[in-house]
Amino acid sequence: MERHIDQELKALNQDILRMGALAEEAIYRSVEALKNRDPQEARNVIDNDSQIDRLELDVDEHCVDLIARFQPMAKDLRFIATGMKINAELERIADIAVDIAQRTLELVEKPLLKPLVDIPRLAAVAQNMVKLSIDAFVQGDIALAKQVLSSDAQADQLRNAIQKELVDNYMVKDGATAPRAVQLLLIARFLERICDHTTNIAEDVIYMVQAEVVRHHPERLEGQN
Repeated sequence: MERHIDQELKALNQDILRMGALAEEAIYRSVEALKNRDPQEARNVIDNDSQIDRLELDVDEHCVDLIARFQPMAKDLRFIATGMKINAELERIADIAVDIAQRTLELVEKPLLKPLVDIPRLAAVAQNMVKLSIDAFVQGDIALAKQVLSSDAQADQLRNAIQKELVDNYMVKDGATAPRAVQLLLIARFLERICDHTTNIAEDVIYMVQAEVVRHHPERLEGQN
């Protein structure tokens, strides 16, 4: 027999899915604006952030209301608490997409420094990590959460490669390229930060499912299936 709270938890699931989709779209559109040198698309990302902010507040209020009305215990409480934390992480991810759009606006009027190769790759990794982390939450799937955690190393490698190329091949050789190179460095760092937020989500999912804190304790994942 389905409890009334089960319907509410399903609704919360849907709201988190929507937040994840909006955050993922913001990442994609901000990097597309950079690739296509499209200032209007960058402005759209900035303007649309207010929609994500409103949804974040709605989800938070829903979670608090669920706790007040149902006084959930154990698994239900962990689910709601995790939903609140993931909601905040997704809002931060969307804010970072806005940061990328703002850097894009500063770049589009200037000559292209170099063909964009690794930044779109890093963006694709970030988008996939967002999607996987939200799927892990919705499905309560530890295997998906661990896949997110394992993807973080790839994100770090790409960020480091971008940084090395921009510093060694451009900034050191020609100081005049520094203003444009710094903007690209910031964008790469922003994308890597998005990946860090998704690892937080994945760790929260593992806590939700297993009631075990793995953040700052990677050794606790060893030997788990």
